[in-house]
Amino acid sequence: MEKFFATCPRGLEPLLSDDIAAAGATDREVVSGGVHFTADWPGCYRVNLHSRIATRVLWRVAHGRYAKEDDIYRLALDTPWPTRFAAERSLRVDVVAVRSPLKSLEFITLRIKDAVCDRFRADQGVRPNVDTRDPEVRVHGFLTADTCTLYLDTSGAPLYQRGLRQKTVEAPLKENLAAGILRLSGWRPGTPLFDPMCGSGTFLSEAVQMALDIAPGAGGRGFGFQRLRNFQLETWKELLDAAQEAEKPAQPAQIWGSDLSPVAVRATLANLDRAGLLSVVALRSGDLLEIDAPAPTGVLIANLPYGERLSDLDELAAFYPRLGSALKRKFAGWNCHLFTSDLRLPKLMRLSPGKKTLLFNGAIECRLFGFAMVAGSNR
Repeated sequence: MEKFFATCPRGLEPLLSDDIAAAGATDREVVSGGVHFTADWPGCYRVNLHSRIATRVLWRVAHGRYAKEDDIYRLALDTPWPTRFAAERSLRVDVVAVRSPLKSLEFITLRIKDAVCDRFRADQGVRPNVDTRDPEVRVHGFLTADTCTLYLDTSGAPLYQRGLRQKTVEAPLKENLAAGILRLSGWRPGTPLFDPMCGSGTFLSEAVQMALDIAPGAGGRGFGFQRLRNFQLETWKELLDAAQEAEKPAQPAQIWGSDLSPVAVRATLANLDRAGLLSVVALRSGDLLEIDAPAPTGVLIANLPYGERLSDLDELAAFYPRLGSALKRKFAGWNCHLFTSDLRLPKLMRLSPGKKTLLFNGAIECRLFGFAMVAGSNR
């Protein structure tokens, strides 16, 4: 059994813990930004393959206390890197710190890189090349006030990169954040779902994958664990085959999308079409303030515009009361979930949220507001 740490958008840690439990892992510890857990290698592969919430799955390879930079160099030098991956693999090192007294993360990053290369040179007479843009192996260092933990990345490219989205519009959501918002909304496959501000279709594509039991990592992307020495090819093939056999055929699934922008609708069409999922979703252009509900009841979910300038904030302040009126008029019987960084939303909409969840879109603090719509006033 090995120790791992899976990262995710802040606010989604309990959902990530559920994913990790479903993969058969144990000793789960939820912390801000991720979950520590213990698993065998098939369990690690399953988290990478099936978790819709994880960003990366990191394998813990060293841990120790430090007081100065040389202590971190020694910890990295004492780690048997040549038994973990081949010298022919290109390398990148990233370091994150919380309350570390050391002054320069760039210098720490360089020292860890030097230690890895020095260990290879001492053991094998060769060293890996550094590639900061597209490395085959990623080493992650995490510093607290007095400890350093070193990880090898088993994911490679971030897991939210499903390989489905080719065309984007302004400010798209990461796929794992969209998947988490869908789960927090209470939506389940079979329930009508409508995204009236679909952008490039991230909510829609995540919902379609959930409805058809498509594993998020089964789309042909590569993983970091495939470049490690202990990669179990036959085990991975069995897990991937099982995931692909579980997929349901594409067919309409009561999932609707629309956007005021024809460019956004075309981007969503292109992304779903490329993935072979266009037949599952009904798309149209339309204004959320005027559009009719596509079913008597269901879940409406929307990523609202972010007010980045004062003029934008003024426009949103005028938009929110009209949005509240439209939802009451057109979507009685629906559960509406609105994702925004603007905390004025409920007051300006003149609606009381039944649920509000703190989430982060990158570094931006946001809320997911849930409204159970009834006809007329909603006091």
